[in-house]
Amino acid sequence: MAECRVVPGVSRLDDGGVDVGQRDEVLGVAESLERLAAVSTPGDWRVGGLLATRPEVVAHLDGGGTEHVAEARAGSARWIAALSPALAGPLAAWLRSAAGEEEVDAAALSFARALRQRLPE
Repeated sequence: MAECRVVPGVSRLDDGGVDVGQRDEVLGVAESLERLAAVSTPGDWRVGGLLATRPEVVAHLDGGGTEHVAEARAGSARWIAALSPALAGPLAAWLRSAAGEEEVDAAALSFARALRQRLPE
């Protein structure tokens, strides 16, 4: 890790001028998200069901099995709440910010591509 210096009235900055506190905050959130995913219902979640008026979210598991996410509430409720529609604004702002840079951040592009495959048309 790079050396840090303290600037009065500002958080600690590393040699590249990056706020160490902000970096640690972002890394902490990334780790929390991974921990939450690890205890949530696994698989590729897709909307399905027999009735259009009562769609179901079904987790398609490795090995070909499926599990209704609603039936696995204990493993999925915290994930659903954590990734609620309240995150759409900040995520869209991040993607717009990344798109406005001279070189698009690879992580933002990867996220956008993965999300595009999951969004309804």
